[in-house]
Amino acid sequence: MSEALRPLAAAIARAAGSLGATLTEDEVLAALGTPPRPEMGDVAFPTFPLARALRNAPPRIAADLAEALRTELDDLPDVSRIEAAGPYLNAHLDPTRRARRVIEQALDTGYGRSSDGVGRKAGIDYSSPNIAKPFGIGHLRSTVIGNALRRLHEFQGWQVTSVNHLGDWGTQFGKLMAAFERWGDETALLDDPIQHLYRLYVDFHREIETRPELEEEGRAWFRRLEEDDPRAREYWERFRTLSLREFQRIYDRLGVSFDHFWGEAWYNGMLEPLVNEMEQDGLLVESEGARVVPLDDLELPPCLIVKSDGASLYATRDLAAARYRHDTLGTDRFLYVVGAAQSVHFQQVFAVLDRMGHTWARGLAHVPFGMILGISTRKGTLVFLEDVLDRGRDLALEVLRTRPGLSDEERARIADQIAVGAVVFADLSRNRMRDYEFDWDRILDWNGRTGPYLQYTHVRLGSLEQTFRERFPGVEPGLPDDLSCLDSEHVRAILQQLERFPTIVVEATRDLEPSQVSRYLLDLAEAFNAWYSGGERLLTDDVAASAARLAVARAVRQVLGTGLGLIGVPLPDRM
Repeated sequence: MSEALRPLAAAIARAAGSLGATLTEDEVLAALGTPPRPEMGDVAFPTFPLARALRNAPPRIAADLAEALRTELDDLPDVSRIEAAGPYLNAHLDPTRRARRVIEQALDTGYGRSSDGVGRKAGIDYSSPNIAKPFGIGHLRSTVIGNALRRLHEFQGWQVTSVNHLGDWGTQFGKLMAAFERWGDETALLDDPIQHLYRLYVDFHREIETRPELEEEGRAWFRRLEEDDPRAREYWERFRTLSLREFQRIYDRLGVSFDHFWGEAWYNGMLEPLVNEMEQDGLLVESEGARVVPLDDLELPPCLIVKSDGASLYATRDLAAARYRHDTLGTDRFLYVVGAAQSVHFQQVFAVLDRMGHTWARGLAHVPFGMILGISTRKGTLVFLEDVLDRGRDLALEVLRTRPGLSDEERARIADQIAVGAVVFADLSRNRMRDYEFDWDRILDWNGRTGPYLQYTHVRLGSLEQTFRERFPGVEPGLPDDLSCLDSEHVRAILQQLERFPTIVVEATRDLEPSQVSRYLLDLAEAFNAWYSGGERLLTDDVAASAARLAVARAVRQVLGTGLGLIGVPLPDRM
């Protein structure tokens, strides 16, 4: 139930205490529900859990609580009366007083913020594309989930640092250098660096099938890179710089940003000291020539630290990265937004850090997610995220061409916002652990439970204020004294949704589940649209009644805009 009902929950807890039962206001708040019929009240508290402690029948307990609360009504301005209804204690909320409070709160641009994270630091590792390879659709989920978690934490007062753990090291770079030496084209590289480098990498692997000696050529180039050979280093830095430039275009389009691009190569100088320390502490044992940390007692596979040829592995870099980030950032929690397939890997890394004596590792958390299904290219190869966004923009443009009064530039900008909103919301509208089917017809449906539906609702809400100003020139929309016109079932449903927003934000942040915000926004929009299309005219010739109804619409628009911003969905000004 909404935090707005905390005063009522506290009063019920005090009343229960006067009868001899011990209840906290949080326990009461969690137990509050809604009666099955509006005439029974707005809030219900079940008394069954108190029967054993008070040794009385629930209906008798409900009646005693109602009597004990009569003296509390003056301190509960939203509550008009409290009564027993069998085993339930039902509270009736004064519709106009409640409406005024909820609307005034929801119109505040800071509505939903809390101080839960004030004085605390969080780090979030997300996106992590591979240098010299296209930004594939497979990196979308990490990017948008991580971005939403960053925004949610910041909204709750956390000081957040975002880290992009780029895939910028490994033997693949030796192969890419060998390929560029043989077939590289400077003009093509500057014209479209990612496409050219990716094509070289694919061609190199195809050539290896008939020319296996190329494999050693690639390894030789990577050895030169490890030895800091000037030419190899120049290639690596150039490929990385050009890739980052291309990635930034995608991030700008998605509205995503990072504080640090600390890729795998960032930790190169930290690996040997880390392994030596683990060796000295007796954590490593030899297994088939490799060095591992056994984790049998945790029913986990051994964590491989150094391969038999002396090379380090992902776990080694993640251990070094975790220590560096903690020492540098001093975070209280650090989130790794990485696919569910890596769950065992992170269990191993966190366990090894704990065995190294790093108690702060208990503040590390893996945020896993499922896969995107049903999307591929004609050849079934890698799907580029930019191609997906471009297609979404083109589909949105087809719809916008029927909208009058838009310039070509406006159509292009709005179409891109719709495409980004559709893709982002489709990803964040279901539990992050669920795999989902990517379906353009479904995610671009302006009438479905989609991003464009919410964007359109937000635009429609804005147009109501414009209509009000045109109908009543010189009248500033505000909250009139008389709100009796808001005493309807539709408005009560909207107010109930608006009250939920702060709780939803807290729970989504706590559970690391942005989809809770997405589903809430759909519920809010549907509650408003039910009122809007339900036959009641929102704007009439009565200026006071029109202003009251517009205040509800403005409150919904404010919360809808805040919520969409929290999950990274852009807000078009027209649609």
